[in-house]
Amino acid sequence: MQILVALHSLNRFVLLILLIAVVVQSLRGWLNKSPFEKTDDKLSLFLFISTHTQLLLGLILYFFGSAVVFSAHSMKETVARYWLVEHSSGMLIAIVLITLGRILSKKLTDSTAKHKRLFTFNLAALAIILVIIALSHRGFFSVSW
Repeated sequence: MQILVALHSLNRFVLLILLIAVVVQSLRGWLNKSPFEKTDDKLSLFLFISTHTQLLLGLILYFFGSAVVFSAHSMKETVARYWLVEHSSGMLIAIVLITLGRILSKKLTDSTAKHKRLFTFNLAALAIILVIIALSHRGFFSVSW
């Protein structure tokens, strides 16, 4: 289980770097009305893969990890509630937004619209992730080993 926690912890940095890169690249493409190139698609794909890898690791830790205990008392404890509800819900919403951004942008034919769609959904996901990180009160770059 410790290896899964470490992988989940390390992949968050990959995910954040890719997410910021997609947001910046799609904003640049949208504002400059640039063609949607293969590199734009690959960057979005790598973000998609990293996001779903993080989801898989998170679900395994959520249901099989021993860090949190499901009980009525858990909702009264700030830390337990954060991991059981707030972190899980917020990150799941962010994952849905990243996924929708990729899927819906692929259906578009206009490059500017693709960039705009990716930017909008991924920026919203980034905002949610940053809020959830701030709610943890653990510090932005804390690593759980």
